[in-house]
Amino acid sequence: MGIGELSFIALSFLGLGLFTFNCVRIRKNIHLGVDVDRSGSLGARLKTTLLVAFGQKKMFKRPIPALLHLCIYAAFLFTQIELIEIFADGITGSHRAFQADLGVLYTFSISLIEVLSVLAFVATLAFLARRNLLKIPRFTMSEMTGWPKLDGNLILYFEILLICFIFMMNGADEVLHIQDGKGTYGFAISSRIGPVLFGGMSVETLHLIEQIGWWGHICMVFVFLNYLPISKHFHIILAFPNVFYSNLQEKGKFTNMESVKKEVELMFDPSADPYAAPAPDASDAAPTRFGAKDITDLSWKNLLDAYTCTECGRCTSSCPANQTGKKLSPRKIMMDTRDRMEEVGRNKRKNGKDHDDGKSLLGDYISEEEVWACTSCNACVEECPVNIDPLSIIIDLRRYLVMEESKAPSELTTMFTNIENNGAPWQFSPMDRLNWATEEH
Repeated sequence: MGIGELSFIALSFLGLGLFTFNCVRIRKNIHLGVDVDRSGSLGARLKTTLLVAFGQKKMFKRPIPALLHLCIYAAFLFTQIELIEIFADGITGSHRAFQADLGVLYTFSISLIEVLSVLAFVATLAFLARRNLLKIPRFTMSEMTGWPKLDGNLILYFEILLICFIFMMNGADEVLHIQDGKGTYGFAISSRIGPVLFGGMSVETLHLIEQIGWWGHICMVFVFLNYLPISKHFHIILAFPNVFYSNLQEKGKFTNMESVKKEVELMFDPSADPYAAPAPDASDAAPTRFGAKDITDLSWKNLLDAYTCTECGRCTSSCPANQTGKKLSPRKIMMDTRDRMEEVGRNKRKNGKDHDDGKSLLGDYISEEEVWACTSCNACVEECPVNIDPLSIIIDLRRYLVMEESKAPSELTTMFTNIENNGAPWQFSPMDRLNWATEEH
């Protein structure tokens, strides 16, 4: 085994090991949330995953960015075929290990990858222009400054480098293959641009360019892989499980806290003895907190949502509260949840699982003004291309404010009082509510 194979194996262990380490860290952060049952309805979940995650169904509500994204998405999927061969070549020291066995199918596969790579290159330039030249409004909001803006651009730069390395590798190899008297590979793009870019060069130079392309390609793959866990682009991996565990209930149906629900049901049960001691039941234990103040009060699915957020801003651009100038941005809600989760996870790893830094998601990251600006319309949930649910986080934060802090806008406080006293939101007693029907007109 030569130095090249050893170097490749060492690079692979380092890259994959670091990626695994970061994935384990993220998994632990997600499990900081409380348990929620998303099992069952396997058929419906698989169908939703195929349509929304694999089929990109919700992306096509906006056709132009959807088609651009499809080019990159398809290139990403099919490039994994070539990546398998690169691993085989790297470990064994062979060159195009699958070519002899696959024949015409091999030529077709690499040609398809090259065509998709060209389309991905064009789409990448278009996305860079949309973010930096056209300045699409949803990419210029306050939460998209600093790291989020750089993050969105970095992945596009990586994509361009990756594509350039692919064509350096294939183009130089194409010319070498011709010079060896073996004819052309027949690849759709490199068989044409290879002789134009690298024709006339010496064999040594061509070997060097081909190796730079080969090693550059695999190095960019590992850089990309280990960049994902610190980037919004981790949705490339998490989108599929996140969509699979989507909330399949009707939009707008709120969850009930079982402890509160049972008390209300007892109040409306005429046969219930209000003075009887309840039978002991572990499931009746009082919740540690009503609603959510910090990320440890949210469900693991809420936290998975936060890591899956693509920061595309479709939720915010469709939010009626945001459109009317309110402070609320559903995208910021998800970004804040992820940032706080990272902070809590980091503190617990460093200082122990019981460490409390005295901060919380509500107040230090998300303000009460943002929470109360939400109209609960579900536009953000409907628009999200990977079925993220910012509304469920907002509702839990509201629950905490109302049920534990007794904080609510004055308009709601009046309504709560009327419901408590009159059984209705209006300031009329039940006996007076129909007086208008007997009035003479």
